[in-house]
Amino acid sequence: MMTFGRFKISVHNHGFFRLDGGAMFGSVPKSLWSRQILADDMNRIRLATRSLLVQSGRRIFLADAGTGDKWPDKLRRLFDIENFAPQETGFDPAAVTDVILTHLHFDHAGGMSRHAAGSLTDIELCYPEARVFVQADNYESAQNPNPRERASYLKEDVLILEQAKLELTRGTREICPDIWVHQGNGHTRGLQWIEVKNGAESIAYPSDMIPTSHHLPLPYAMGYDMCVEALLKEKEDFLRCAVAHDWIVVFEHDPEVPAARIKIDGRGRYAVREIVAL
Repeated sequence: MMTFGRFKISVHNHGFFRLDGGAMFGSVPKSLWSRQILADDMNRIRLATRSLLVQSGRRIFLADAGTGDKWPDKLRRLFDIENFAPQETGFDPAAVTDVILTHLHFDHAGGMSRHAAGSLTDIELCYPEARVFVQADNYESAQNPNPRERASYLKEDVLILEQAKLELTRGTREICPDIWVHQGNGHTRGLQWIEVKNGAESIAYPSDMIPTSHHLPLPYAMGYDMCVEALLKEKEDFLRCAVAHDWIVVFEHDPEVPAARIKIDGRGRYAVREIVAL
């Protein structure tokens, strides 16, 4: 845990899952990305589901909620889902007062709900008393996903939010003093990345705009990104600020690097300057 001005900041991994390495790196050849991260015999790479936890006075903000544990056996095997028990994640879910969902893809919002006790069909909220922040554009997209994203926006993850204390955000907004959300549309319409400010310092949680430290070079975009041209602009603007203002950047899906400060390396590419423990 880090004391950051008046905040207490920590990161917590809900568990691991796997996605196709080629899809995670888009047009980047496997001969390049496989030097950095290993694929299994199904060409899948291991990914974390890392949340940012921000304590501000009596309010505790959780950024994203992992894949959840509602999976049928076939999909559990397909994605090699490995969830940690709540007591193993390192925080008390009952203490969470606010949840910021960067977007509603299953690996970010699946952990918002679970099967009710003794049922394989009834779903209940994991954070029933928490206020839940989602960009209005993303909520709309998730309710009626396009054919390409239909497998990522799962009905059971979206419909349950009708029971939540939902607060729709729009664009850039300060949701609590010095906690900001900023909208992006490159990965998916209405993704919101998170910035926690302490004077001139910031801790940033870019979500799938930069899912791992291996995605720092600008051309390293995912095949899952809906609009790569928009993503490249958003990513470059973000990284330019991260370098200029020495931000700490938290990587939601990196299995090994939780957070880092960023530099421009000798080849002119964005890269990890220093790993930061939170």
